[in-house]
This record gives sequence, structure tokens and C-alpha cells, in this order.
Amino acid sequence: MLLIEVINAREVVRQRIGKLGARLIGKIVDPDKQVEEALIQEMETAFKEFGIEAKITSVSGAQTIGTGLIELPIQVRNIKEVRHKE
Repeated sequence: MLLIEVINAREVVRQRIGKLGARLIGKIVDPDKQVEEALIQEMETAFKEFGIEAKITSVSGAQTIGTGLIELPIQVRNIKEVRHKE
């Protein structure tokens, strides 16, 4: 199982939408959701190329602490199943 925590979502979105749009971050634009959706799309494409079947779950609330601890609870934002067709 892989766990990926994006720690610079605000900066990534700020770079993509510029200074004017940066004012909307947190008000209208959810940077974590935006970056996660882009990552899920990229992972789905790569997984299909390699024939990998997976379930990608986007959650909020979980946070890694150091190297050995994950803080919960979580709220599921989105689940994407990647399957290859035979």
C-alpha cells in the first residue's frame, strides 16, 4: 500500500493560477482537492499502461506525523478504481 501526503498543494495551485487567483485559495479553490485530482488522473494513466489494477482513495483529515505515525480520522473525498480491460 502506498500513502502519499502532498505537503505543498497551496504553492502548486498558486503557481498554476497566478497572483490574482491566489487570493481565492481556501475560499473558492480547495488546493488539496485540485492537486489530488490531478495526481489521481496521472496515476490512473500510468497504472493502465503497466496493467496495474488499483483503488485510489482521496481522503481529508489524515496526516502523517514523523516517520511512524498517521493521525486519523479521515473523510473520503473520492475513490477511483483502475482496472484493465481484457
